[in-house]
Formats: sequence, C-alpha cells, structure tokens
Amino acid sequence: MKPRLKTSYDNEMINNLKTKLDVKNKHEVPKIIKIILNMGLGEDANDSKKLKSSIDDMSLISGQKPVITKFKKSISNFKTRKGANAGVKVTLRAYKMYEFIDRLINIALPRIKDFRGLSSKGIDNSFNYSFGIKEHIIFPEVNFDKVDKIRGLDLTIVTSSKTKQETLELLKQFNFPIDNKKNWGIYGQNKRNTKKFKKN
Repeated sequence: MKPRLKTSYDNEMINNLKTKLDVKNKHEVPKIIKIILNMGLGEDANDSKKLKSSIDDMSLISGQKPVITKFKKSISNFKTRKGANAGVKVTLRAYKMYEFIDRLINIALPRIKDFRGLSSKGIDNSFNYSFGIKEHIIFPEVNFDKVDKIRGLDLTIVTSSKTKQETLELLKQFNFPIDNKKNWGIYGQNKRNTKKFKKN
C-alpha cells in the first residue's frame, strides 16, 4: 500500500514546490532520495550483548535490519582500532523512507522534552540535511523497559536539491518542524549574519 506521505508528495507537494521555487518541470522539483540512520556505540560495540540490543532497537525504529559499521582507522585518543565495530547503520529508501518520516514527524519528535524545533543549520554544502537525536527511546516502537542504555542517533536526509533554499522548502513541505528563527534566507544567508556560504 502506498504510504500517505508519498501520495501527498505526488499530489500536493510537487505542485507547491513548483510554485515556491518557480520551476516549470516537475522533474526539477527536489525530492528526498534516502534517509540514513546511524547509531555510534563506541566501546559498547565490542560487547556482543550491547551490540545485539542496539541492532534490535534500530530494527524496531527503522523497520529494517541495520548493518554494523567499522572504524576506518585507529585513533589512540578515542581508543578506536581499525576494523573494529563502530556502531549500526540503516539506509531507508522508497516506501519505508516515507513511512519513517511520517512516524518521525508526527510521533517521535513531539515526544522530545522541551522540543523547540530543528535548526536549518543542518543543511550542508551537498544540500542534504542532518540532525541528531539524543535519546532513541522517543520512538514508540522501542520498549523502554527492555532498553539497556539510552543512546543517540544521527539522521541524514539525502535530497536531490541544488540549493539550500530548495532543501529548506522541501523539508517544510514534509512538515519538518524547522525553527523559523534560525532559517537561512533565499540566497543561503543567515538572517542573523549576512555572511554567505561558500558554494561548491
């Protein structure tokens, strides 16, 4: 069954974005390509029980089995060893991606204590959006009584946008709670600072 957000994107958001971004061809309208969820575990990644617990929690959150990430190089200060387990990661696409966004916006984020919105400063020079969640237990799929430790999550929303403004408008269409006080202007300017971003 086609997710509610996917139907809304096809029937409403594309037309809204065409108007807001002043584009004529619907194929030029930005879209979300995939969502990457990453949970770093540090030293806990070497504990088989804690690793399994994290895999189970991430599976419940995403609806998909995660892969185990590895450290790419050794750093003595962080006690990391090349090739050792670093954490777990999931990449969501297509229908699962839309279903996750729906749950994230309407159920999970509102459960964050004193939540005041997401900062638009998370848009990078590739026009993707990243932000962190301090407690993975905001997702109702996770049973708090069975959680061995509260962990953080990093989310990256990969888009087809060609400018930061396109990414911002796309996120707004999906009702991401972006903090308006920290939004970037049309030309990639911070309203509190006129310094422009360097373009690639």
